[in-house]
Amino acid sequence: MIKTISISVLPSEAVSDSAVLKYAALEADIHAKRISGYKIQKRSIDARSRQARVVLQLQVFINENVVETPVFDPEFKDVRNAPHMVIVGSGPAGLFAALKLICLGIKPIIIERGKDVRSRRRDLAAINKEGLVNPESNYCFGEGGAGTYSDGKLYTRSTKRGNVQRILQLFTYFGADAEILFDAHPHIGTNKLPNIISALRKQIMDCGGEVLFENKLIDIFIEGDTIKGIKTSVGETIKCNAVILATGHSARDIFTLLHNKNIEIEAKSFALGVRIEHPQQLVDQVQYHCLIRDEFLPPASYSLVSQENGRGVFSFCMCPGGIIAPAATAPGEIVVNGWSPSKRNNPFANSGTVVTVDGKDFAAYGFRGPLAAMQYQQMVEQRAFSVGGGRLVAPAQRLVDFAEGKVSSTLPDCSYIPGICSASMKDVLPKEVHEALKRTMISFGKKMKGYYTNEAVLVATESRTSSPVRIPRDKESLEHPQIKGLYPCGEGAGYAGGIISAAIDGERCAEMAARYL
Repeated sequence: MIKTISISVLPSEAVSDSAVLKYAALEADIHAKRISGYKIQKRSIDARSRQARVVLQLQVFINENVVETPVFDPEFKDVRNAPHMVIVGSGPAGLFAALKLICLGIKPIIIERGKDVRSRRRDLAAINKEGLVNPESNYCFGEGGAGTYSDGKLYTRSTKRGNVQRILQLFTYFGADAEILFDAHPHIGTNKLPNIISALRKQIMDCGGEVLFENKLIDIFIEGDTIKGIKTSVGETIKCNAVILATGHSARDIFTLLHNKNIEIEAKSFALGVRIEHPQQLVDQVQYHCLIRDEFLPPASYSLVSQENGRGVFSFCMCPGGIIAPAATAPGEIVVNGWSPSKRNNPFANSGTVVTVDGKDFAAYGFRGPLAAMQYQQMVEQRAFSVGGGRLVAPAQRLVDFAEGKVSSTLPDCSYIPGICSASMKDVLPKEVHEALKRTMISFGKKMKGYYTNEAVLVATESRTSSPVRIPRDKESLEHPQIKGLYPCGEGAGYAGGIISAAIDGERCAEMAARYL
């Protein structure tokens, strides 16, 4: 007999096979010797009581052999001589679209404006150490896209859109730990993602696909309402009948190109604010109700939401044991993001804390039309640069000082490598964002005791939460694109919000584009 049960155990017991067997037997009301084995189907942390516990959902095998999990086989095909399709961008959407095309017998040709993972590291070092931003190779552009350096969080609410488990299985196929298959909040870690992305690219090329780095899309050729090809920055023209456009949420030049080509795009509401960093030990104490975190518990995280005068304010992309990273894509702007290594063992915890903004806010600053949200976003990022100390030094303010309207006389240690300088967020953030965040600090402090402290620091600006542009599709069917053969995809098209949802959207676009081709 196979039985599914749930048990709640101490963190130290969750890593003990004998302890898990003991509690499984008690829950199933049988003798432990009758259990021939078990599989973990889901693992989560319950920290609501004074003693944090680990909740395990188990598949228990009683008086019968353990059924082995079938080996995952994506069934990649040799596509060297197959019809080709162009994919613009090698982020999660583009890479998983390429894998799906290979499974469907179509040769993907990926063009990527940035560099491969290994070469990209030198440009990231220049950003951190010298404050120099290469517009084509940075934390957003390059192999793997922003996903390579975005922490590797793999949870999503997009289950209705596709097969989340298949995407997780693909990640494990290319080297991710099997634990992501059952953790409630799966996470790979920025230190491990580059090797996984490289392995994924190798698979694409071994099957006959092409990946062309430092090759930017600069033009699209359209006849009537049908795509016929593209032109790249190296002067190459690629004839094609279908293009998957997976350029990510920061490709402003692509949004402008589409607008100039009279391809319909629209300004989209998004969220903008700051990164807030606390000592990880403080977050552990608050969330786990203890002075010292149990060695068998992961660093604690949090998720907070508030409504301030009709505006949604929420924590975003929380990174336990992480760092704040400089994510600008052009000189003269400051953008911050967060990531964690696989062990999440840095001394700080950071989270984006952002406010929803929409068309009324853009119009108040004179921005109208399809690019209004993008222009508003750019305005704030350039403000942050002018207020900062140069070389990507970011404006910062202690949390309580910010709420009380004081410029901080000193700043705490911070993980942001280019450095921070004391400034008033009032000089950086639009009034509507600044006021909503001020009220939210008090609200969050009431919801999470210990959150409201001057040990925490705000760093500006967290502005790339999602694309400021949506490229309209025929609802979710993709069957009738506005330009035949052009398939806007992933975060840049406004239809995804993270690695998993972008990968799912990449697969869906590949399926529809293959059907068209």
